[in-house]
Amino acid sequence: MSRQARQRSESGIYHIIIRGINKQVIFEDDEDREKFIGYLQYYKKVASYIVYGYCLMDNHIHLLIKEGKEPIGHTMKRIGVSYVGWYNRKYDRVGHLFQDRFKSEVVETDEYLLTVLRYIHQNPIKAGKEKSVVDYKWSSYAEYIGQNKIIETGFILDIFAEEREKSISSFKKYMNEQADDNCIEMKEVKRITDEDTKKMIQKYANVKMPTELQNMERIKRDAIIRRMKEVDGVSTRQIARVTGMSQTVISKA
Repeated sequence: MSRQARQRSESGIYHIIIRGINKQVIFEDDEDREKFIGYLQYYKKVASYIVYGYCLMDNHIHLLIKEGKEPIGHTMKRIGVSYVGWYNRKYDRVGHLFQDRFKSEVVETDEYLLTVLRYIHQNPIKAGKEKSVVDYKWSSYAEYIGQNKIIETGFILDIFAEEREKSISSFKKYMNEQADDNCIEMKEVKRITDEDTKKMIQKYANVKMPTELQNMERIKRDAIIRRMKEVDGVSTRQIARVTGMSQTVISKA
């Protein structure tokens, strides 16, 4: 099955989530976090992107970033390859660290830009790591209220007010408001084994072997197939594999 094309942002701004494969921790200590931020800063000079926000959690990363002179996918690959290479050398490991494809959503309005940034900054609070956004060291919140390092703070702060002291005060109030912002998350993909799929077909169809569906009356067979396709974690390919039927037949059922 081909991947769905990534939605393109008219503004060039994306909210991105990168997550450790199988929920793996991607930051073991502060040195790891500093290294990732270092790569984020380094490739700004290469790709000319703008970072509006970030939050480094133990097993995932939030970024609010405006695409530079190359596609956002290329930018994320640069950062990811560099960090994973360093991480693998440090911990004497090989293989993938991140899930194959980062998740993203487009940010097209100033209103949603602020919503996403608040969502990112409040991530540690919702995860129970801190009680206040100001207490979490590894987010961009501190750069907005203090000295910025890699964040372009002016664009966001100017949305609140032209006068800097007033805009920072409004920024603090907004970022600390209790909110139930609805932004993208990394949903868990449920996987059902072939063996469990076989057992479900045996139960639903009242047969000894899933392959018996091949000789079943079409109306009854298709009803069972449709029921199986509604099961979260069971794919069309998997149903075809355990029944011995073609994917075309399964898809048309």
